[in-house]
Amino acid sequence: QLMYILPSFPPYDPGSLGGRLAGASVGIVFLVLAETFLLPDPPTVPYRELAARAADSARRCAEELTGPPYAITVRTAQEARAASTALRSSQVPEAERPAGPSVRDRGLAHTGLATRTLLARLTAPPEQNPGPAESEVGLVVLRAVRDTARETADRLRGRSPTAEDAHIELLRARTTLAAGPDADISPAALRRHAQVLELADAALAMSTAAAIAVRGRAGAAQAAPGRFWYARKRAPQLWWSRLVGHAGNRSVFFQNAVRISLALAAARLIAGVDTLPHGFWVLLATLTLTRTTVRETRSTIRLALTGTLVGALIVAALFTLVGTGIAVYAAVLPPLMLIAFTLGPVKGIGWAQALFTLVVALAFAQLAPATWQLAEFRLLDVLTGSAIGAVFGLLAWPRGAHDELRRSMAVLLRGAAENVVATTAQVAAGGVRAPVTAPPGHRSLQHSLGLAEVAYAQFHSEPKGLASARPGPDPPGSRGPHEPADQDSSQDWQATLMAAHHTLWGADRLLVPPEPMVVPPLEPEPSAAMTRLGDRVAGRMLLVSARLDPGGDTPKAPIALRDPDFDGFAVEPPGAPRVYYAAISWLDALMTDLERITGEATAPPFRP
Repeated sequence: QLMYILPSFPPYDPGSLGGRLAGASVGIVFLVLAETFLLPDPPTVPYRELAARAADSARRCAEELTGPPYAITVRTAQEARAASTALRSSQVPEAERPAGPSVRDRGLAHTGLATRTLLARLTAPPEQNPGPAESEVGLVVLRAVRDTARETADRLRGRSPTAEDAHIELLRARTTLAAGPDADISPAALRRHAQVLELADAALAMSTAAAIAVRGRAGAAQAAPGRFWYARKRAPQLWWSRLVGHAGNRSVFFQNAVRISLALAAARLIAGVDTLPHGFWVLLATLTLTRTTVRETRSTIRLALTGTLVGALIVAALFTLVGTGIAVYAAVLPPLMLIAFTLGPVKGIGWAQALFTLVVALAFAQLAPATWQLAEFRLLDVLTGSAIGAVFGLLAWPRGAHDELRRSMAVLLRGAAENVVATTAQVAAGGVRAPVTAPPGHRSLQHSLGLAEVAYAQFHSEPKGLASARPGPDPPGSRGPHEPADQDSSQDWQATLMAAHHTLWGADRLLVPPEPMVVPPLEPEPSAAMTRLGDRVAGRMLLVSARLDPGGDTPKAPIALRDPDFDGFAVEPPGAPRVYYAAISWLDALMTDLERITGEATAPPFRP
């Protein structure tokens, strides 16, 4: 930060560029050496190993389901939940998170998501069929899931198989089950087969994503372009996709960039026009004290100014007593820096500003004769920079990710509703299903999902409860006229993200099978039942969307998601094929997601 800010202020000295670059290079080398040998970070578990452990847990679950008593033990279920939780971004150190736009990072993130989905399906497995023949069909798929999970864990640990036999066998078993006869099988068995197909699809997604994570584009041979759209793209394309995806005012990345860039530009202008001594401190204060919300910025500035004032008083007293004794400043500076950069991050922003004020004052006292007025300049610059940050924080998105989170989640559910209607209509119409065709609305929903996930991540990084800790009204524009103050703290936003993920996965499973196949159109009665149910689920998604981001005419009274007098999920039309029951299972899962969003679900939600 200093190397960026310092050259922006006079006196300009192009002849010192070589010395500045040499000093920066030496400093970076020393930092690398200290980080590597002197004070290394504590060891962490790589994300690939966490995913491999989760795949091992999935293997154990599938193995217990393939033999008597065909049930998962309590201990195995607890281990599966722990392995799943360990893959959550909030549980993974920031440096280990696969958050980059590259093929391998995207593949690794996809591996974690697919593995968590598989674990959720395995810990709530379908009931066993009473008929031995029907049971054997499901057991074949479960055995293939078990072997695929073992193969995936080996691949993630560097023991990559060459033939990928387990993946191929699971694909074959999945295709056989999906194309099996429908006429002589009971509707209950077809429902169970639909649930087993969900297990198979999650395992196939996990295996394919792991191959991409380990081998990059070379592992994308079996990747479908819809779900794994990134697998065959080069790095510049993926970087460009990431940049374009966030180049709009609905992205919190864009909002943060606009806020801080305008604040820095204003700070540079004010520091230059007023010719403030050591004006780069204004930019540094603006850069380090500006937060994503007005409340957080206000709290940070109060502590920072208090710390700076204390540090300035100590500096003034020290300069008055010592005068121009450079030797004293040179001897005191190294231990002071050690104390400042050790206690500052631990004690908070007030201590950090007080100690940093001492550090920079002693450093500048060795470069040129300094008086107590240097402390006065430091306090004035920090005050100016923090005021600029507060003003731009108030003018530009004062609530940070709060409003954008509500808006993006509402847009997400509206896109999911459109996807549900289009998918059920296409399933009812039948036709050719090919792996190379993306479901309708897939890309737009994927884009909305990316924006919502970023807003959700920033929302959780911002302090909560500041409104209740201080009296007085909210800052101007910080709350809408129809928005309760405490709704966001109790809202299960992650359930909304999972509803979008489940919408995408279900559409992929129904419309983009692993192998090309021809699906005949549904008979009139099953078609009408599925279309009616799809429209009902989509309508409920729109109602929940309106509750997440209410307008002036949004009804205040909640509407029940499930109608006790109408249970379309239990309808079994005569002659309905297995694709009908697969679609019904998907729609039922989406309705459960909506119940979790609104708090109507009795079971705790699964949180990928």
